[in-house]
Amino acid sequence: MIRGTFIGLSAALVLAMPMAQAQNYPNKPVRIISPYSPGGLGDLVPRAIANALSESLGQQFLVDNRPGASQAIGMQAAAKSPADGYTMVYGSVTSLAINPAVTKDLPYDPVKDFAPVSLCVTTPLFMVVHPSVPAKNVKELIALAKRQPGKLSFASGGAGSSNHLAGELLKLLAGVDLLHVPYKGAGPAMVDVMAGHVDMMLGAAGLAEARAGRVKVLGVTSAKRSPQAPELPTLSEAGVKGYEATIWFGLLAPAGTPQLIVGRLSQEIGKTLQQKTMRERFNTVDLTPTTPEGFAEHIKREMPKWRKVVTEAKITSL
Repeated sequence: MIRGTFIGLSAALVLAMPMAQAQNYPNKPVRIISPYSPGGLGDLVPRAIANALSESLGQQFLVDNRPGASQAIGMQAAAKSPADGYTMVYGSVTSLAINPAVTKDLPYDPVKDFAPVSLCVTTPLFMVVHPSVPAKNVKELIALAKRQPGKLSFASGGAGSSNHLAGELLKLLAGVDLLHVPYKGAGPAMVDVMAGHVDMMLGAAGLAEARAGRVKVLGVTSAKRSPQAPELPTLSEAGVKGYEATIWFGLLAPAGTPQLIVGRLSQEIGKTLQQKTMRERFNTVDLTPTTPEGFAEHIKREMPKWRKVVTEAKITSL
């Protein structure tokens, strides 16, 4: 009887430990690893979230920039961190869905090594063409590409980047042959599209350049029209049926992080992203918080989609 009582008390203590840990969380600074250099969307959003969480939870949330190797350096650092709730990482479509398909010997597993906390940002790409391209809309561009196989070129931020894969998806679904021109970053790629050195690009930027007359924007890659430019049709509406390619980012913790802590972080991040000041500051993207389960499902849907593109486009592992 005494032995049974002792075992029962021990089990109760074990069950109570995670709850006590979550109730006392956080009691020291929390690190958010950003696999990006300072200054871009991959740094500014987690930094804003960190500042808001510092206020709401009463502990410092600090951004630790770990750029390089197509985000693999930062993701690997997070995967190897203690699963105690004091490390998160800002993952993306590239690090979680594209890298596994295009990178040989990836130093982390996007599913086994992480506990999704919340999706944070979703943003479409825009089909941008140089003004000299004789196409007024998506249908005319596709028709032009079919008449001149391999002649029209599209720029990307590098082989295996999100805009490279978006271009390959366009080729597959529209049945066209386009010449891929990779750059070291989306910024230089857009500069060369504006200069007329490359015909087109599927990029996150382009609206401001279009309003200045430097490029034409023909469509948007999301499933629904963008609030930024509701006059632009989606590529699917414009005839490329089933086309959807978005850039997305979210926060994850190392696998094994207590679920109560993951759940609390997810709730706090959701509150943060719904604040009016946050939505006004990042009004060019969609802030899309989810539950941990919702983010996990999102990742699982995106992984086979981009692996299929890589396989059908016969992209060699990097």
